[in-house]
Amino acid sequence: MRHEHVNDQIPTRRLLVIFNPAAGLRRRQRLEAVLVRLRARGCRVELCETTGPGDAERFAAAADPERYDALVVAGGDGTVNETINGLADTPLPLAILPLGTANVLAAEIGLALDPDSIAAAIAHGRPQPITLGAANGRRFILMAGAGFDAHVVATVSTPVKRWLGKGAYVLAMLLQLWRYGFPRYQVSIDGAPHTAGSVLIANARFYAGRFVAAPAADLRSPCFQVCLFERTGRLAAIGYALALITGRLPRLATYRILPAERIQIEGHTGEPVQADGDIIATLSTRIEVLPSALALIYPPGREHAQPRSTATPVTPRPAAAETLRPAASEAPN
Repeated sequence: MRHEHVNDQIPTRRLLVIFNPAAGLRRRQRLEAVLVRLRARGCRVELCETTGPGDAERFAAAADPERYDALVVAGGDGTVNETINGLADTPLPLAILPLGTANVLAAEIGLALDPDSIAAAIAHGRPQPITLGAANGRRFILMAGAGFDAHVVATVSTPVKRWLGKGAYVLAMLLQLWRYGFPRYQVSIDGAPHTAGSVLIANARFYAGRFVAAPAADLRSPCFQVCLFERTGRLAAIGYALALITGRLPRLATYRILPAERIQIEGHTGEPVQADGDIIATLSTRIEVLPSALALIYPPGREHAQPRSTATPVTPRPAAAETLRPAASEAPN
């Protein structure tokens, strides 16, 4: 990775920041606060604003690795999803400036949401090779799912999400509890057949914020954790939701977690498949693991740490081997 220098000791990063202005005024103020701190640390920043769906993917695909040292996505997990699909053919590392509703990826890598912490991570964090998933060829970073949660995601509109935040998902869940037919799905996990009322393919521990769905999942692991919700129906959906928010979900007898590299999900043709909080495919869907498919910039000191949680303690797993150099050591504020 090439660098420009403010002085002989502190190398700086040349950054392309892709910003989703739909985040709103308050989040734009957070963006500006981070950009001020990045420039104070000597980073060269170029801001590129999206105007509609697909822009983040196009901007990422056009980013020149000879011109930039890293790409920064300023938005929510959905904007991150667009961006990683644009980065499929470029070696540029990715950093995040979280401005979304749930900011699951920020929680997963231990990134605090204050401007100083975000700027420090972008300017001085170490890129780490992480695993991505692909659902019918479309990449995702956190999770993919079919069943009740996918129908909830399909119900949420952008204006309502902007107005209510996480409340938009609660409203959509209540609506789907009334409308959803609760069918069963056929799931092939590395060739072994299973059935479930819903299925979640987890590449990360957290779901919908800091709720633990898959304790053993790790972005740096070369496999997924496939979560099977074996019961179906309204009461089961309510029970699973309550177990998730109270930290008991992984311990339920009707909730199974299996490691896998290849998953096939079958159900009613055309049913939605969600990934990273957006609908990206329909059934039937083939999902495969893409090891070391992206260099993600972690906050300083968090490269080999497990994400924090207040529920479901886990034993730390060995981190993947580090293959990329940091852009800089921590600089004083």
